[in-house]
Amino acid sequence: MPTHTMRAIRLHEHGGPEVLRYDEVPIPGPRAGEVLVRVHAVGVNPPDWYLRDGLSNLPPETRPKFDLPVIPGTDVSGVVEAVAADVEGFSVGDEVFGLLRFPSFDGRAYAEYVAAPASDLARKPAGIDHVHAAGAPMSLLTAWQFLIELGHDHPSPFQAARHRPMPLDADTTVLVNGAAGGVGHFALQLAKWKGARVIAVASGAHESFLRELGADEFIDYTRGRPEELVHDVDLVLDAVGGRDSGRFLRTLKRGGALFPVFFGEYDDEETAKLGVTVSGTQVRSNGAQLAEVGRLLDAGTVRVAIDGTFSLADARAAHERAARGHIQGKIVLTVA
Repeated sequence: MPTHTMRAIRLHEHGGPEVLRYDEVPIPGPRAGEVLVRVHAVGVNPPDWYLRDGLSNLPPETRPKFDLPVIPGTDVSGVVEAVAADVEGFSVGDEVFGLLRFPSFDGRAYAEYVAAPASDLARKPAGIDHVHAAGAPMSLLTAWQFLIELGHDHPSPFQAARHRPMPLDADTTVLVNGAAGGVGHFALQLAKWKGARVIAVASGAHESFLRELGADEFIDYTRGRPEELVHDVDLVLDAVGGRDSGRFLRTLKRGGALFPVFFGEYDDEETAKLGVTVSGTQVRSNGAQLAEVGRLLDAGTVRVAIDGTFSLADARAAHERAARGHIQGKIVLTVA
């Protein structure tokens, strides 16, 4: 490393995309258990703009503490530059990807270098480039931990019971709401990998994209109401949430489940009457699971769709793109 400083995006105050500043800061040193990664690409995720906004959308008791200025970002793909003495399994020059320190909001990924916990990293799949690898960690681990394997026993801040994925096979019908977005397009592909029948709900512009990913049925929510068109579904994965989320309960058969990825509003009496379950979790960093999903990415069984790329210096434009919505896949920052 010729210099001791790097460029990074930092927040000095909370607000809109305009508060993202392109600063010169010291390169971090890897502490115990960490490796220093020379970043090639960074995935953009909703928690990045939650942090930018000051986490005002999270219940106060679940808000992690942090000080300004702060470097946002959690999802990286890059090359190992240095390794702490106690780290085994990674060497200088290894290509890696990971979701860093989530759910602590302390990933510090929007930067040219990042000190990353080795346990949060996996080898980057050789079959995909850094841009596609950076688009995977948070969204793909979210879909994996909701649908396939939780992979940890931390209690969720949002419910008392441990989240349990439902076994998926050819006899299962899964509805994915928000199927074109980051989590949604991975959930669709994982459900298809397990053999399930998948109904994708998104706006009409995404129909050919979602059919290409394997959707068996497509509903354009701007033209028809899913809760009137679909019944007897085993599982709804709702990657949209919000006030209208309860309407999806009516698409389920008795014994079915709704998995909300974002906060929704559900009535306990209604779920009891319908005989359905609502269950969620919070995605957590997990290098071992990323190694597992990395094999699916390498084989092309699961692919990462890229909505668009922006340079690190242009993070503001990436956040403005995210704010416009209707994203197809992932937004990624490229680092020279």
